[in-house]
Amino acid sequence: MQTDPNNLESYTGLTEKEAEEKLIKEGYNELPSSKPRSNFAIIIDVIKEPMFILLIACSTVYLVLGDIGEALMLFAFVLVVMGITLYQERKTERALEALRDLSSPRANVIREKESKRIAGREVVCGDILILSEGDRVPADAILLSSNTISVDESLLTGEAIPVRKSQWDNQSEKGKPGGDDTPYIFSGTLIVQGQGIARVTATGGNSEIGKIGNALQSVESENTPLQKETGKLVKNIAIIGGVLCLTIIVFYGISRSDWLGGVLAGITLAMAMLPEEFPVVLTIFLAFGAWRISKKQVLARKISAVETLGSASVLCVDKTGTLTLNKMTLTEISFEGDFFKTDNDNISSLPDKFHELIEYSILASSRDPFDPMEKAIKLKGEELVRDTEHLHKDWNLEREYSLSAKLLALSHVWTSPNRKNLLIAAKGAPEAIADLCHLEENGIQKIKEDVGKMADKGLRVLGVARAELGEGKLPDNQHDYEFQFLGLIGFTDPVRPGVSDSVKMCYEAGIRVVMITGDYPGTAKNIAAQIGLQNTENFITGPELDLLSEKELSEKIKTVNIFSRVVPEQKLLIVNAFKSNGEIVAMTGDGVNDAPALKSANIGIAMGGRGTDVARESSALVILDDDFSSIVRAVNQGRGIFDNLKKAMSYILAIHIPIVGMSLIPVLFNWPLFLFPMHIAFLELIIDPSCTIVFEGEREEKDVMKRPPRNPRVPIFSLWMIMSSVLMGLGVLIVVLGVYILAMKTGLPETKIRTISFTSLIIGNLLLIVKNRSRTKGFFKSLITPNIAQWWVAGAAIFFLILVIYVPFLQSLFKLQALGVFEFLICFAAGLVSIVWFEIISKVYKEKTTS
Repeated sequence: MQTDPNNLESYTGLTEKEAEEKLIKEGYNELPSSKPRSNFAIIIDVIKEPMFILLIACSTVYLVLGDIGEALMLFAFVLVVMGITLYQERKTERALEALRDLSSPRANVIREKESKRIAGREVVCGDILILSEGDRVPADAILLSSNTISVDESLLTGEAIPVRKSQWDNQSEKGKPGGDDTPYIFSGTLIVQGQGIARVTATGGNSEIGKIGNALQSVESENTPLQKETGKLVKNIAIIGGVLCLTIIVFYGISRSDWLGGVLAGITLAMAMLPEEFPVVLTIFLAFGAWRISKKQVLARKISAVETLGSASVLCVDKTGTLTLNKMTLTEISFEGDFFKTDNDNISSLPDKFHELIEYSILASSRDPFDPMEKAIKLKGEELVRDTEHLHKDWNLEREYSLSAKLLALSHVWTSPNRKNLLIAAKGAPEAIADLCHLEENGIQKIKEDVGKMADKGLRVLGVARAELGEGKLPDNQHDYEFQFLGLIGFTDPVRPGVSDSVKMCYEAGIRVVMITGDYPGTAKNIAAQIGLQNTENFITGPELDLLSEKELSEKIKTVNIFSRVVPEQKLLIVNAFKSNGEIVAMTGDGVNDAPALKSANIGIAMGGRGTDVARESSALVILDDDFSSIVRAVNQGRGIFDNLKKAMSYILAIHIPIVGMSLIPVLFNWPLFLFPMHIAFLELIIDPSCTIVFEGEREEKDVMKRPPRNPRVPIFSLWMIMSSVLMGLGVLIVVLGVYILAMKTGLPETKIRTISFTSLIIGNLLLIVKNRSRTKGFFKSLITPNIAQWWVAGAAIFFLILVIYVPFLQSLFKLQALGVFEFLICFAAGLVSIVWFEIISKVYKEKTTS
């Protein structure tokens, strides 16, 4: 006899202790290919970096010149740079590992008689799996019970046609992929129809997919539009730097007859020009941005979604479970125009006319339900008809007719110990149940009126029907039964706390919120009013949607925020209509049929709690708690991440201008060289952590959700950003160059000139970090706004600056000289002036533009 896959009470499953012991013995259910990069692999990548190669080249030149100290110092810098890079790469790897763990296939298992959802990597042999349509199978297993299961095994066999699966007949537990009517299912394959219970027989490398060396889906870093834009910029600057480097070598060698010195000057300029921080910053910001967003219950399956989040202009969301709690309560029932409230305290006297309606509502639901509405039916229904003959614990389920896109109704066929006839219970969308009952137009109209009254109260409404069949073969189609309409049942689903505030925040941020639901317009409008949705009087229903042309829909959609009675397949039409109007669309979904819309949307958002693995794999983001507010928090954080990325880029651009200028100008005017390779390396030790640690950890601006969405077609290096960065950099360059020239005119020794100028540059660099931390706050407000990383970087920079100025051994290596207190104050004042002038200009410009 086939076990009912909905009846989970007959399965015990492993205990948590047994599962832990097996996990230790067998290892995680994952394949070797998912291992992170080793330290050696990261070091090899570091060695290939241009900045590393330039440092090695400089060290070699110093060795040739016989300056062992300088060569060793640069080698030490090489090791420090390698250490910093290794640390950053390992942190990035750990962030990506956390994302991989979150995005790996989930598994619904039975442990100690209770169903629970765990990470697929924690599945062990002997675990009992609960499989449903849309699930990715987490491990090789054998079906203990099934209900019309079909599986897509194309990952293993290459055959696109799904294969049927049957219940295990207690024979051998060996089998291969491919072929119908076998009880064996395999890791990585996809349940496309039905549901079932299975016992795990092999995990990880012992599974079929493990044996043939395939890899599971994993979160991988990919080139985003930003990375492509930045890569192109770095390449162009590198080419210009290479040409200038050769030019300087030739110019210096001819004008000063010192070719090795020319090589050093040329390499110094190349190091100064190379903006190698850009790709590092992008990688770290996007990886850590995704990791930070995951802490807000939003998993970024595609790293590119982090940069796209701030561009979203339309947010299309499901009602049930996203805007509402998906905790249904059966609150009202109806039959032939009579209504009965079931949420009253006194419900002991349920009128007889409603008994059969409740009885068949329970029979049309699973015995051990997962669906929120079926849970509500079981809980309230058993309370309403307890101690009556309308509860049937001893009846057997013979067949289930599943819900389909063509008919939004399901039926259960039961046998009773006391009756020869089969009894059939059906429930579903009221119009589908009316269709099953073959009602005439007059009867259908009465049902529509009752549904409208219930929907206007914000209720989600289902219809219920019954049928009876004598002995004989069961029909293949629900329509072949003679159903009798029993009435309507209505559910309330409370709005999630905080949703109305999140909707308000979206409107302030210039984001339209659009509700898409399978419910009736009345229900949708009621919920829309509760959450503060705009323009709630206008709506489009699913049937109306089918009658509209693409052009008509694109026009109507400009003012409509509610779509009701929509089936999942129609979501794709809605997404494409918004996209044709130039909108950047974020779309939520949870089912198999949502996958096309999720893929088509600019940002596909799958539900992590109730969503299928197919929906997750088609999406860019996964909301782990299914909460609308989490989506809004992710948009908020995504905007903040992009803001901080722009600040870091602006700082990098600004600081490279004085470094390049002070590397080039002394050579052109035949002045004493200001910067040597070790000075550039010293500056890089400030610039690198500033870009990654200081700006990456900066809190988002207060007005980040009060601006319109970012236009994704506008490059990050906008004209305004480049101009402001260049002005800031020129300010520092002019001041440092002024200090350098004045020091020369006073007849100071070369080492003193270099020390005063270098110290001014370091101070200017540190103040540039503060200035770029915020676009809305002034310099002094940013200075007092908490950012622990900023003070660590500044403290370390000043500490090492004091060492190289006052420790004799380091003085000689860096070609510097000790400064007095007054000279140090002059350097600080110069650094301050290099920033304050820009602050004054910015303030005057803002006052003029706002007046």
